[in-house]
Amino acid sequence: MGILSRTSYIIKSKLNSLLNRAEDPTETLDYSYEQMRDQLQEVKQGIADLTTQKKRLEMQKRRLEENVEKHNRQARQAVDQDREALARRALEKKKQKMRQIEQLESQIEDLQNKQDELVDQKNTLQRRIEEFRTKKETMKAQYEAAEASARVSEAMTGVGDEFEDVGRAIERAEERTQEMEARSAAMDELQETGAFEDAISGQDAIDRELQEVSTDSEVDAELETIKSDMGKGGDSGDSGDADAGSEADLNDLEADVDTDAEAELDRSEIDQELQELKDEDEQ
Repeated sequence: MGILSRTSYIIKSKLNSLLNRAEDPTETLDYSYEQMRDQLQEVKQGIADLTTQKKRLEMQKRRLEENVEKHNRQARQAVDQDREALARRALEKKKQKMRQIEQLESQIEDLQNKQDELVDQKNTLQRRIEEFRTKKETMKAQYEAAEASARVSEAMTGVGDEFEDVGRAIERAEERTQEMEARSAAMDELQETGAFEDAISGQDAIDRELQEVSTDSEVDAELETIKSDMGKGGDSGDSGDADAGSEADLNDLEADVDTDAEAELDRSEIDQELQELKDEDEQ
């Protein structure tokens, strides 16, 4: 296959594919039906033309038959007048007209046969057109029903372009929502474990635990020292003064503890309110 022929074949195939996609079956059926009606009209017009020609020949035949009768009368009159030559000429014209009549009869018969054939073709074509019209309407109804069913199926399954875009938007919204929920849960977990405070202080869990143990040890040691000092006290006066001072110190210590407890409570309430503000901001 040469380059030109191959190019022509490719172009024709592409054009055929485009035409197939652009073709509407219902419009094609209607166009075919109109073409068949045009053909039927042409057949009817042909029958009318043949009938006109046949009628013209029949009128010409009648005129010739009248001439035959006329020449026959002329021949009789000439014979009555003993004018044999005139009677012969009249009979010759009569024979000539009779031959013409025979030719016209042959032509009229041929036209009649053609007219009968065209009438049969017209009846056959008209019957086929009626059958095609019924089938056309049935096929159009089936095609429209199938097209409507396809549109409904696309709408139900989300295959259509609009539903596909909506489905993608819903998927993106769900993914974004899940991501925000996971992030919020992670923030809550980090805050509960003290990871934010660790990040600020630069200490990990082990460092904080060791520091608490060291603090407890120092407090215990200092407490033992205080107990030892109090066991080695002097006279009762000094002891009374010491007891009074110790009572005041204990009261101050209890006040400090209460203050620390209230501070812890206030800090807890502050943390809870801060968390509520974060939740409202994320929503």
